Parts: sequence; structure tokens; C-alpha cells
Amino acid sequence: MTGRRALILGISGQDGSYLAELLLAKGYEVWGLVRGSPERRFPNLEAIQDRLRLVHGDLRDRSGLEQLVEQSRPHELYNLASTSTVAGSWDDPLANAEETVLAVTTLLEAIRRVDPAIRFYLASSSQLFGAATESPQRETTPFRPTDPYGAAKLYAQVLIASYRERYGIHGSSGIAFNHESPRRPERYVTRKVTRAAAAISLGLEDKLVLGDLAATRDWGFAGDFVEAMWLMLQADEGSEYVLATGVSRSVRELVDAAFGGVGLDPDDHLEIDATLVRPPYEIPLVGDATKARERLGWRPATSFEEMIAAMVERDRALATG
Repeated sequence: MTGRRALILGISGQDGSYLAELLLAKGYEVWGLVRGSPERRFPNLEAIQDRLRLVHGDLRDRSGLEQLVEQSRPHELYNLASTSTVAGSWDDPLANAEETVLAVTTLLEAIRRVDPAIRFYLASSSQLFGAATESPQRETTPFRPTDPYGAAKLYAQVLIASYRERYGIHGSSGIAFNHESPRRPERYVTRKVTRAAAAISLGLEDKLVLGDLAATRDWGFAGDFVEAMWLMLQADEGSEYVLATGVSRSVRELVDAAFGGVGLDPDDHLEIDATLVRPPYEIPLVGDATKARERLGWRPATSFEEMIAAMVERDRALATG
């Protein structure tokens, strides 16, 4: 792949950093959009930052995004940046729409003007399914988002399909279910659990407070998911793909894996707070990635247990400096 250039929006995040590592290993020149000064150090990019070309920017700056596409002229453009949580989309629905819908529209128009051959990837989400009518969910499952985050992702995904149909742009959307790693921010339940298991195993804390232990999610490894993103842009045509493990696990299983890995009985340290319990989905969200497996040859390579063990080990290292 020597000679190819990629632009990653959201490069300093979990997915962006793993994708940047993958592309560098394949010989790409990698550009990335970051908030704040591109000269500061980004923890997730620590091992590769000197090999990247980072540019400051904002998803809501239309002219800035257009200029970035013009300046970088990528062969592949990966949009992994947007409001990152459902709660955040409720806190500021307008910013969520600007960062997701308007940004994607701006990027598609920039591609059409600068070079229609640029291949475009959108990080979509399983939140599109929302109040799902069937399980597991696949590309043909009706979309029923129940929050601004899912609604904006759906608009952006449909827009990409429209540009693909009207202008022949190679655009793909990855309908990603939950994917985790040691780079996951602490506000997510997986990191909350692995950080607590690490701290308690080191004698730094004594308890973990959670809500509904029966809540379930389809959890995969972010490092596996970014390979699917790349594979989508190598395909002859763009499309939509569910990215998932196909296995639904409970928060209780997550806790057992994290604490069991460091030889602790979680029941000695668990505290349940009913105020943290969210209304459950009537039909569990769990993905069917058959299309990605059959068309792209993709399948998750990292087990749930391996992923959680790596997260706990990383949190132990962070706790001890």
C-alpha cells in the first residue's frame, strides 16, 4: 500500500489510534484531525505521533474541513469523530447534529469537488437499531433510533448511501456494536469495571459501584474493528456493514472476567446503586456480522476474556505509574 494517503478524523481517540497504527504498518502516509494544538502529545498516539501529520480542526468548521480535504487529498478518508455518547447527544442535541450530520455533508461535498475517487468511511453505530424489532440485528433490520445520537448517525448513513447512488462515491458505513480496549475512556462501564478491578487488586480502592448487572451488550475489541473499516475501503463498492461479535454478554460477566483475572471475588467489593439502572431494551442489541464475514473476510480475532485481561493489566500499570 506504499504511496497511499489516509485522513482520519478523530485520530486521537480509541478507534482512530488503532486505525492509524494499522495504516502506518501498511505503508500509508497518515494525516489526522485533532482538537487543540497538534504539537501537544496525545496518549493514544504516543508510540506513533512522530510519524503522523496532525492538523488542528473542528467538525463544525465547514470551510476548515473543506480546506483539509483539499490540502491532504487523501485516497481514503475515515470519519471516526462525533459526539461519542448517547448521554452527550441529549446534553447538546444541536452540537450532536452539527458534528455528525453537517460534518458528513460537508465531507461528502468536499470529496465530490476535490476528488470523487476518495473513498469514505463513516463510523456508524448500533444505536441506529434502538428499539429493535428483531435479534440479532443485521443490515436489513429496521432502524428505530431512540436518541439524538442514533438519529444523527442514521441521517449521515443514509446520506452516504444517497451520494453513492447519485454520484458514484465509494462510501461505506460501519454499524459498530460496542468495542472496547485499554484506550477506552473511563466514563464507559467497561473501563469503570477494569479500572476498579485493577485498583482493588493493588489495595488502592475497596469497592465498585454499578447499576444493573443483568444489562447486556455485544462487546468486541476495537483493534479488530478498525481492520474491518480498512477492508470496507478496499472493496470494489461501498456498502453498510454490521460490525459485531455476535455474542451478548452481561455486565455481571464483564465484572467476573475483570475480577477473576486478578484473583478477586467481585461480590466482596460490589455495591449496587439503583439510581444507575437504565430501562432495558425489550429486545437485546446483539449484532450479526455475516455480511462483513462473507464479503470482506472479516471476523473478530480477540476473545472477550483476552480483551478484558489486557484492559485490567493496562489499568494496573496506570495505577502504579
